[in-house]
Amino acid sequence: MILIILHNLFVGILLSGDAHEKPSLLSVNPGLIIWTIVIFVIFLLLLKKFAWKPIIGALNNREKTIQEALENVEKQNKESAETFEKNKKIIADAHAQASKILSEAKELAIKLKDEIVSKANEESNKNIERAKEQIESMRSTAIEQMRGDITDIALQAAEKILSKNLNRENQLELIDDFMKKIPKN
Repeated sequence: MILIILHNLFVGILLSGDAHEKPSLLSVNPGLIIWTIVIFVIFLLLLKKFAWKPIIGALNNREKTIQEALENVEKQNKESAETFEKNKKIIADAHAQASKILSEAKELAIKLKDEIVSKANEESNKNIERAKEQIESMRSTAIEQMRGDITDIALQAAEKILSKNLNRENQLELIDDFMKKIPKN
């Protein structure tokens, strides 16, 4: 701002010497050219001393900040890609382990079922054998008991027959008596 005011002031001083003549736009005024160059050089020196370094420093800082941000983003992208791959691997491992556990559990369940069924079959076969043995034992006992009862009845019948006279009516009566005493099993 100050430079523009100085420039206008110098230009005004240079032009004020010839107030009667109107300069044309295409006319060359060597004094004006020199003063313009001098003011431009002073302006450049002032810019270089006061503004150029801070502007360049700010641009460099901005460039560094952008470069660091880009590097951080790239680093984070790599880390997130690595993390994503690790997570995929962990998930795949977890699925494999889950499948393995399920497979083992199914095999164990089938094995346990087979064991339970075979034990149940063995137990039922043992129970059937015991029942058969008990039935056979009871049958043998019943037959022995029946033999004893039949023998007793036969002896009693023979005793009665021998004690009574045998006629048709007595024989029928003895047979009926004998039949009533025989167990119905």
